[in-house]
Amino acid sequence: MNKCFSAVISVLFISIIFISCGNNSPENYFNIAVLNTNRLSGFAGNGMIRQLESPSEMKTGENNETAAMKSVDAVNSHIEFIETNLSKLKELKPTEDTKEMLDASLALHEYVLPVFKNEYMQLAGLYDSRASEDKISALSGSIKDRYLRGYEDIYNKLIAAGKQYAEKNTGN
Repeated sequence: MNKCFSAVISVLFISIIFISCGNNSPENYFNIAVLNTNRLSGFAGNGMIRQLESPSEMKTGENNETAAMKSVDAVNSHIEFIETNLSKLKELKPTEDTKEMLDASLALHEYVLPVFKNEYMQLAGLYDSRASEDKISALSGSIKDRYLRGYEDIYNKLIAAGKQYAEKNTGN
Protein backbone atom coordinates (compact mmCIF):
# COMPACT_ATOMS: atom_id res chain seq x y z
CA MET A 1 0.00 0.00 0.00
CA ASN A 2 2.83 2.37 0.85
CA LYS A 3 4.45 1.80 -2.57
CA CYS A 4 1.12 2.40 -4.28
CA PHE A 5 0.59 5.61 -2.32
CA SER A 6 4.11 6.81 -3.21
CA ALA A 7 3.51 6.06 -6.88
CA VAL A 8 0.20 7.97 -6.86
CA ILE A 9 1.84 10.95 -5.15
CA SER A 10 4.70 10.90 -7.65
CA VAL A 11 2.33 10.78 -10.62
CA LEU A 12 0.22 13.56 -9.10
CA PHE A 13 3.29 15.72 -8.48
CA ILE A 14 4.58 15.21 -12.05
CA SER A 15 1.12 15.97 -13.45
CA ILE A 16 0.95 19.23 -11.50
CA ILE A 17 4.36 20.23 -12.82
CA PHE A 18 3.33 19.54 -16.43
CA ILE A 19 0.03 21.36 -16.01
CA SER A 20 1.65 24.39 -14.41
CA CYS A 21 4.34 24.52 -17.10
CA GLY A 22 1.65 24.76 -19.75
CA ASN A 23 -0.16 27.64 -18.10
CA ASN A 24 1.18 31.15 -18.28
CA SER A 25 0.72 33.47 -15.36
CA PRO A 26 -1.24 36.70 -15.76
CA GLU A 27 2.05 38.53 -15.25
CA ASN A 28 3.66 36.61 -18.12
CA TYR A 29 0.74 37.38 -20.45
CA PHE A 30 0.92 41.06 -19.54
CA ASN A 31 4.70 41.27 -19.88
CA ILE A 32 4.79 39.69 -23.33
CA ALA A 33 1.67 41.36 -24.71
CA VAL A 34 1.92 44.85 -23.22
CA LEU A 35 5.19 45.67 -21.46
CA ASN A 36 7.38 44.39 -24.28
CA THR A 37 5.81 46.92 -26.63
CA ASN A 38 7.72 49.65 -24.76
CA ARG A 39 10.57 48.79 -27.12
CA LEU A 40 8.38 50.10 -29.95
CA SER A 41 7.90 53.53 -28.43
CA GLY A 42 8.87 56.26 -30.84
CA PHE A 43 7.62 54.26 -33.83
CA ALA A 44 6.79 56.53 -36.77
CA GLY A 45 7.89 59.50 -34.73
CA ASN A 46 10.88 61.40 -33.49
CA GLY A 47 12.03 58.69 -31.09
CA MET A 48 12.89 56.22 -33.83
CA ILE A 49 14.46 58.95 -35.95
CA ARG A 50 16.77 59.86 -33.05
CA GLN A 51 17.78 56.22 -32.71
CA LEU A 52 18.71 56.08 -36.37
CA GLU A 53 20.52 59.43 -36.36
CA SER A 54 22.89 58.23 -33.67
CA PRO A 55 22.52 54.61 -32.61
CA SER A 56 23.62 54.49 -29.00
CA GLU A 57 24.22 50.78 -28.67
CA MET A 58 27.64 49.31 -29.09
CA LYS A 59 28.44 45.97 -30.63
CA THR A 60 31.52 43.84 -30.50
CA GLY A 61 33.58 44.17 -33.62
CA GLU A 62 36.46 42.04 -34.81
CA ASN A 63 39.03 41.04 -32.17
CA ASN A 64 36.47 41.76 -29.42
CA GLU A 65 36.66 45.49 -30.04
CA THR A 66 33.63 47.66 -29.57
CA ALA A 67 32.34 49.62 -32.50
CA ALA A 68 29.47 52.04 -32.87
CA MET A 69 26.36 50.38 -34.12
CA LYS A 70 25.19 51.45 -37.57
CA SER A 71 21.63 52.54 -38.16
CA VAL A 72 20.97 49.34 -40.14
CA ASP A 73 22.12 47.34 -37.11
CA ALA A 74 19.66 49.24 -34.90
CA VAL A 75 16.80 48.42 -37.29
CA ASN A 76 17.87 44.77 -37.43
CA SER A 77 17.87 44.71 -33.63
CA HIS A 78 14.28 46.00 -33.61
CA ILE A 79 13.26 43.44 -36.25
CA GLU A 80 14.80 40.61 -34.24
CA PHE A 81 13.04 41.78 -31.08
CA ILE A 82 9.66 42.11 -32.82
CA GLU A 83 9.93 38.68 -34.45
CA THR A 84 10.95 37.05 -31.17
CA ASN A 85 8.15 38.70 -29.21
CA LEU A 86 5.66 37.89 -31.98
CA SER A 87 6.60 34.22 -31.65
CA LYS A 88 6.09 34.39 -27.89
CA LEU A 89 2.70 36.04 -28.41
CA LYS A 90 1.60 33.32 -30.80
CA GLU A 91 2.55 30.68 -28.24
CA LEU A 92 0.27 32.18 -25.58
CA LYS A 93 -3.10 30.48 -25.38
CA PRO A 94 -5.90 33.04 -25.69
CA THR A 95 -8.47 32.94 -22.93
CA GLU A 96 -11.63 34.93 -22.39
CA ASP A 97 -9.60 37.37 -20.25
CA THR A 98 -6.58 37.62 -22.56
CA LYS A 99 -8.08 37.52 -26.06
CA GLU A 100 -8.59 41.27 -26.53
CA MET A 101 -5.14 42.11 -25.19
CA LEU A 102 -3.40 39.41 -27.23
CA ASP A 103 -5.25 40.35 -30.42
CA ALA A 104 -4.26 44.01 -30.01
CA SER A 105 -0.64 43.10 -29.31
CA LEU A 106 -0.49 40.77 -32.31
CA ALA A 107 -2.02 43.49 -34.48
CA LEU A 108 0.57 46.00 -33.26
CA HIS A 109 3.51 43.69 -33.92
CA GLU A 110 2.18 42.74 -37.34
CA TYR A 111 1.62 46.42 -38.15
CA VAL A 112 5.14 47.61 -37.33
CA LEU A 113 7.20 44.63 -38.54
CA PRO A 114 6.87 45.26 -42.29
CA VAL A 115 7.61 48.96 -41.76
CA PHE A 116 10.85 48.09 -40.00
CA LYS A 117 11.77 45.59 -42.70
CA ASN A 118 11.09 48.05 -45.51
CA GLU A 119 10.87 51.77 -44.82
CA TYR A 120 13.00 51.85 -41.69
CA MET A 121 15.64 49.66 -43.33
CA GLN A 122 15.72 52.11 -46.27
CA LEU A 123 15.93 55.06 -43.89
CA ALA A 124 18.76 53.42 -41.95
CA GLY A 125 20.61 52.91 -45.21
CA LEU A 126 20.24 56.61 -45.95
CA TYR A 127 21.68 57.50 -42.55
CA ASP A 128 24.56 55.05 -42.89
CA SER A 129 25.44 56.29 -46.37
CA ARG A 130 25.23 59.89 -45.19
CA ALA A 131 22.52 60.75 -47.70
CA SER A 132 21.26 64.29 -48.04
CA GLU A 133 19.02 65.72 -45.32
CA ASP A 134 16.29 66.20 -47.95
CA LYS A 135 16.17 62.46 -48.74
CA ILE A 136 16.19 61.53 -45.06
CA SER A 137 13.49 64.07 -44.20
CA ALA A 138 11.30 62.96 -47.11
CA LEU A 139 11.39 59.30 -46.09
CA SER A 140 11.03 59.94 -42.34
CA GLY A 141 8.11 62.28 -43.04
CA SER A 142 6.50 59.67 -45.24
CA ILE A 143 6.79 57.05 -42.49
CA LYS A 144 5.22 59.41 -39.98
CA ASP A 145 2.40 60.40 -42.35
CA ARG A 146 1.59 56.83 -43.37
CA TYR A 147 1.95 54.94 -40.11
CA LEU A 148 1.78 57.10 -36.99
CA ARG A 149 -2.01 57.32 -36.71
CA GLY A 150 -2.50 53.59 -37.30
CA TYR A 151 0.19 52.77 -34.77
CA GLU A 152 -1.35 55.07 -32.16
CA ASP A 153 -4.83 53.60 -32.71
CA ILE A 154 -3.63 50.02 -32.24
CA TYR A 155 -1.33 50.96 -29.37
CA ASN A 156 -4.15 52.76 -27.52
CA LYS A 157 -6.40 49.69 -27.92
CA LEU A 158 -3.62 47.53 -26.52
CA ILE A 159 -3.04 49.80 -23.54
CA ALA A 160 -6.79 49.94 -22.78
CA ALA A 161 -7.04 46.14 -22.98
CA GLY A 162 -3.87 45.78 -20.91
CA LYS A 163 -5.20 48.09 -18.17
CA GLN A 164 -8.46 46.18 -18.04
CA TYR A 165 -6.59 42.88 -17.86
CA ALA A 166 -4.25 44.18 -15.13
CA GLU A 167 -7.17 45.47 -13.05
CA LYS A 168 -8.90 42.08 -13.25
CA ASN A 169 -5.78 40.21 -12.30
CA THR A 170 -4.37 42.41 -9.55
CA GLY A 171 -7.57 43.03 -7.65
CA ASN A 172 -7.29 46.83 -7.98
